Amino acid sequence: MREALAGMTVRGRAFLAAGVTALVCAIVLDQTALARVGVLVVALPLITAWVVGRNRYRLALVRTVTPQLVAAGQPARVTLSLTNEGRTPNGVLLLEDQVPYVLGTRPRFVLEGIGAGWKQTVSYQVRSDVRGRFEIGPMSVRVTDPFGLVELGRAFRTTVPLTVTPRTVVLPQIPLGGAWTGSGDNRPRAFATGSAEDVTVREYRRGDELRRVHWRSSARVGELMVRREEQPWQSRATLFLDNRAQSHRGHGIASSLEAAVSAAASIAVHLTHRGFAVRLVLATGEDPSSAWHVRGAELNTGPLLEALAVVQSARQAHLDTGWLAEGGHGGLTVAVFGDVDSRDLPVIRRMQHHAGSALAIALDTEAWAGAAAGSGATRALAQQGWRSAVLGPRDRLDAVWQELGHSSAQSSRAVGHPRQEVVG
Repeated sequence: MREALAGMTVRGRAFLAAGVTALVCAIVLDQTALARVGVLVVALPLITAWVVGRNRYRLALVRTVTPQLVAAGQPARVTLSLTNEGRTPNGVLLLEDQVPYVLGTRPRFVLEGIGAGWKQTVSYQVRSDVRGRFEIGPMSVRVTDPFGLVELGRAFRTTVPLTVTPRTVVLPQIPLGGAWTGSGDNRPRAFATGSAEDVTVREYRRGDELRRVHWRSSARVGELMVRREEQPWQSRATLFLDNRAQSHRGHGIASSLEAAVSAAASIAVHLTHRGFAVRLVLATGEDPSSAWHVRGAELNTGPLLEALAVVQSARQAHLDTGWLAEGGHGGLTVAVFGDVDSRDLPVIRRMQHHAGSALAIALDTEAWAGAAAGSGATRALAQQGWRSAVLGPRDRLDAVWQELGHSSAQSSRAVGHPRQEVVG
């Protein structure tokens, strides 16, 4: 009852004030009829508060978002399924779902006729031009009486995540090389000199099927060995994104960092659909949530896009090199760079040496800052052996990717095969 009195609306308080005023005037003027009216006006909000406060409603909510992974600029639909699990009917329900500002305005619904076993489904649409991970909910519920005198508030605690991935562009096919390695194991060094048994077996790992155990090799080595011939060879690619704050210019969705993230997302989708197992490496190191894909048949870019959706600018000054300490070399490395200075050149040189083929897209950060166009990063990358192309704020990513393919093809023709010279 106390909660219901505290939830009295302006109209209800006005009724109380009017009723008390009528009673005072009736006493002063000795008007019995006016006293009856005052008692009625005072009793109406009090009785309403007692009825609303006594009504113990039980509402169940199921919220679903379809799809939960959506590209920036694309809509998603939120469906709310409400059920009255109580036995007594309720008054009018005022629903308001909590939605982040970037997804749109907060949706509001008014539901009436809520009886025992009542069910209702409502839905609304959200859309964001900004990538990120957002929480939809919780929902606040306000119960009011038909007269609008009392209003009680409740809130559900559950939320549902929605991940908005960066915008992607369909990229054309360009020649890529230096990418073939094993799908799950390092390629054996004794490939050319060892026996067939040495090449097609490896150590047993937890989760391997027992039917793949090679008993002859296990007896000779003294530990369980499994056959490798069932593992398909798959091309691997490392996608590097320089997300340091000092390497980019601009703010918000118009910054060079957002362009770099969008370019990295487009490249990740393109390489995955071309059969590459792609891992994401940031300036802070390898992203553990987007490790190598171990099954080439599953062209699932979800983990990569989810990781790119939440990429933020890093405050560190130097590029992390921990991921370059791997034992294996080779494979394709595609990098998206911002501004590059002299302190980054040793790391860039190591990245190129580590890769079988190194391609880079260098953002013209000076153009994002409003200065004259011109990217010094491309010259630095070319000096370190990278094949690169420049991406400006008004350039189309697919055209820049095509230009990168032309430079790769020209570089391959320039290297060619050594000619045999005969002297005699």
